Amino acid sequence: MEIISFDKAKEIWKRIAKSTDNDSVSFELEVHKRLLDFFHVGNYYYYIFNCLTASFEFVDAKVSQVLGYSDEELSVPLLFNNIHPEDISYFLNFEHTVTDFFNRLPADKVLKYKVSHDYRARRRDGRYIRILQQVTTIQCDENGAVIRTLGVHTDITHLKPEGEPTLSFIGLGGEPSYYNVKPAVIFLPDKPLLTKREREILKLIVEGQSSDMIAANLFISRNTVNVHRRNILAKTETASLAELVGKAIREGWV
Repeated sequence: MEIISFDKAKEIWKRIAKSTDNDSVSFELEVHKRLLDFFHVGNYYYYIFNCLTASFEFVDAKVSQVLGYSDEELSVPLLFNNIHPEDISYFLNFEHTVTDFFNRLPADKVLKYKVSHDYRARRRDGRYIRILQQVTTIQCDENGAVIRTLGVHTDITHLKPEGEPTLSFIGLGGEPSYYNVKPAVIFLPDKPLLTKREREILKLIVEGQSSDMIAANLFISRNTVNVHRRNILAKTETASLAELVGKAIREGWV
């Protein structure tokens, strides 16, 4: 699944570069000036991404504070393969929509937009956090083909512990902004491990509620709650509530 999806992502990034062979465009990076356009609300790191090669050319050392990996260890495949399985389709659909947006922009507008979207990513210690990804173009050719981008990954878990990822285009220099953009649905999510009701009950279990409390909160019988609990343990391949709670937190199920 991860290999196939990453290949799809590389195809999308290649398309935003419009298959340009011109990788010798004058390249001047004013990192500190660009970073003033980003507002950070948690630990963050920045990076330079090459759309032609689908690779990082530079990663800030502060990545260790966010993901637990060193700047030398982090690669695009590693990051991509650590995206939460339920968020991969969001990520790919967002990137597809971003590519279409930039390919429709006049060449002189390409440098005037910042893209913002979020997803869950697994740290080196196995814990999932929510990443806010903000990206702006720092190099394009005369036809508007995006060659290099500057991105910032910020840990916003404390601000958005749950919920669906969202996509926005932020206009810079007076350009209009577009918030909560509905992406084109090209890639469909895998079937979730747990049903909606099972996820509701799991969340209450993690909060420490008993079967009687869960039954009262959800207006169902205690027997129904216990049936769901047994099904959840079986589906998650856990043998006890303690193991279930630990795994649920590690895997980002709640």
